[in-house]
Amino acid sequence: MSTKTKRATIYLDSELHKALRIKAAETEHSMSELVNDAIKYSLAEDSTDLAAFDERKDEPVTAFKDVLKKLKKNGKI
Repeated sequence: MSTKTKRATIYLDSELHKALRIKAAETEHSMSELVNDAIKYSLAEDSTDLAAFDERKDEPVTAFKDVLKKLKKNGKI
């Protein structure tokens, strides 16, 4: 783990805590490492999503109700 760490208190569902504890033991990683990895993965995924939104910012916006109307008109729903 990085030498620059901060201590935080988090509250986990008891079943999630049990699963995390077991995974940590089986993988020989600490619970903190597993939580840090999960957070990094989630943030990287958010970053990818934001980049995709930015790439598509100039595309026309279609209202959901218009999509439904078109699907209904074409016999799809």
